[in-house]
Amino acid sequence: MLEKYLNFIKSVSVNHLGKIGVILTTSSFVTFVILELARMIGLFTNAYIGLINYLVFPTLFILGLILIPIAWAQRKRETGKSAKQLLEEQFTYQGVKEGFWGSRVVITIGLFSLINILFLLIVSTQMLSFMDEAEFCGTACHSVMNPEWTTYQQSPHAHVRCVECHVGEGVDALISSKLNGAYQILSLTFHLYKSPIPTPVHQLRPARETCEKCHWPEKFYGTRLRTFVHYAMDEASTPQYTTLNLKVDIGRGQEKAGIHWHISRDTKVRYASVDDQRKEMLWIEVDNKDGSIRRFVNKKHTVKDSAEAEAARVMDCVDCHNRATHIYEKPEYAVDRRMHRGLIDRSIPYIKREGLAAITANYNTKEEGLEGIRKHIEGYYQRHYPRRAGQILDKLDRAVSTLQAIYTRNIHPGMKITWGSYPNYINHDGCFRCHNENMVDQQGKVISHECTTCHSILAMDENEPFKYLKPAQKKERNAAMHKYLQDEFLNAYLRD
Repeated sequence: MLEKYLNFIKSVSVNHLGKIGVILTTSSFVTFVILELARMIGLFTNAYIGLINYLVFPTLFILGLILIPIAWAQRKRETGKSAKQLLEEQFTYQGVKEGFWGSRVVITIGLFSLINILFLLIVSTQMLSFMDEAEFCGTACHSVMNPEWTTYQQSPHAHVRCVECHVGEGVDALISSKLNGAYQILSLTFHLYKSPIPTPVHQLRPARETCEKCHWPEKFYGTRLRTFVHYAMDEASTPQYTTLNLKVDIGRGQEKAGIHWHISRDTKVRYASVDDQRKEMLWIEVDNKDGSIRRFVNKKHTVKDSAEAEAARVMDCVDCHNRATHIYEKPEYAVDRRMHRGLIDRSIPYIKREGLAAITANYNTKEEGLEGIRKHIEGYYQRHYPRRAGQILDKLDRAVSTLQAIYTRNIHPGMKITWGSYPNYINHDGCFRCHNENMVDQQGKVISHECTTCHSILAMDENEPFKYLKPAQKKERNAAMHKYLQDEFLNAYLRD
């Protein structure tokens, strides 16, 4: 069988160009099969190997197939012979002898053509499947996508494939995503991308097609009780508690609406933003149930600014949950969370203050940053607590490792990503884009921006998590606020 195959390809190779085509086709096919088997059994897991196997070798395979007929056409021009004469010259009499299904040569060529078509179909299918894997998205363009890959792996959606959110349904969405991917490869090759990469606010799929496959506004969410622990900058890194009862429901009938009211199917909120970047609003419109429209205009901007704004956007999930997956932390909150989880020992004097100072210093490279964090922490305690430093060496080592991990996750000097490069709108930074004193309606009334619109406050940087549920003491500095917030929570709770 092998001898017959070798004789066939030898006969197909009518000149040097044909030989090159046969060599490319055969070697790329064999190499692809070997690497694919190795990948399937786990010998290779690197995305670069997959990228080479699914792009380079199939391309060489097709190039080889193209060269073979070109070689035959070249041979015909050089000799002036017909294709039939060349076949009779290159193959044996038995090979070109006409039979019921045609000659053996024709049957062989047809069989190989069928195998080639099947091979290319399988490769195309496997390539599309491979390129849909999260690991490919995050590691194939390592230097550029590494920040997104790093944050993705530590996000609430770490087990959701990238394509579930970034690629829509249907052939059009698939083709569009692959064309966009091809452009990204060109951008990487010729360094056409920006640093840091802008958030693709205009290319994300609508939330109805992505987020709401798993989450949906109509579900009864009620309220959510959340306690946040912040640590002071004093020597003891004293814990301070903020407890919020978040009003996240959409509201029904006469019930007071909560945060998800903004995206309820019974409500439509439209807005236009400065430069269409969704960071600062020009105007907001709310459709009322009676058919009327209430419009709020940002008095900081002129009517001309509003008139020239691009098409209004209907508010959906990602207008607030804009960092649902690729979440970059604020430095102080990042340190607070690790301290609360016990990864940074609070018994180390001034550890909150010094840890925060270490990770927010300016470093030119990631390596410099990691070394700078270690030197800052170790140097401070050797200078100010020389006797105690030796006793808490293990705690300091763990604190340094944790601070370095915070830095590695959030800061990427190679892509110019630093603290605040990608704001998260799920907090006040997002709410106050609309809910601020500059947004006024036709009657001059300011849009609601009371804190208790979205949450009841049960403690705000207090020494205990439910401070405002206890009776207010007259001698308290904020006794009036204490009583007001307590009454607001109880009234809201009773209404629910």
